Amino acid sequence: MNYRDIDTRKTAYIFELDDVLYPEKDYLYQVYYLFASLLEYTELIDAKETTNLLINTYISEGKDCVFDKIKQKFNVNEKYRQNLNNLLINAKLPLKLLLYKNMLSLLQEIVVDRKKVFVVTNGKPEQQLNKIKQTEWHGLEQYLIVYFAEETFQKPEPDVIDLLIKDHGLQRRDLLMIENSETDRLCAEACGIDYVNSKEFLNN
Repeated sequence: MNYRDIDTRKTAYIFELDDVLYPEKDYLYQVYYLFASLLEYTELIDAKETTNLLINTYISEGKDCVFDKIKQKFNVNEKYRQNLNNLLINAKLPLKLLLYKNMLSLLQEIVVDRKKVFVVTNGKPEQQLNKIKQTEWHGLEQYLIVYFAEETFQKPEPDVIDLLIKDHGLQRRDLLMIENSETDRLCAEACGIDYVNSKEFLNN
C-alpha cells in the first residue's frame, strides 16, 4: 500500500510514534548501551556483556524485565534502576533515530499534498518528546502537530482524538489513523474514524 491507494478525501493523518514511524528498539538499544557504559564506569561490569544481556532480555521477555535481569545476573544495586529510568526519559543518544523508509516517503507525500500530519502518542510526554527531538525528520518536523495522549487520557480512550478534531475544525471522515496495535484500533473505532495498519505501508 502507498499514498496513492488512500482515499483522496482524507485531509489529516494520525500516527503513533513507536513502531509506526520508527522502530522503538532503535531508541531502547542506544539507552541500554549508555546504561551499560555507566555500569562499566561505576561498577566495572563489562559494558558489552551488559548491553547484550539487556537487548536479549528485551527481545525474549520485554522491556519491563531488563533491569531485573541484570540485577539478578550481576548483583547490580537497586539504586541503578532509577538511573535506567532517567536515561529512558532523557537520554542524549549517540545516533539519530531514523524513520522507516516507507513512512518517510508517506509523510513527504502527505506534506506535499498540503494535508495535515498529527503524531498522537501514548507514553510519558517527556520521553516521547525526547524521541521526537532526536529523530531525523528530513525537514518534516515543521509540519508535525504533536499530541501527548497522557495529557488527557491515554489511548484507547478517545479524548485526545476528540480534542484534536475540535482544535483543528476537522470532521471525523477527514481523518485516517495509521496504527500498529489493538490500542490504536480500539481508539479509532471509539472515535468513529478510519484506520489502517502501518504494516500495509512497511511491507511494500
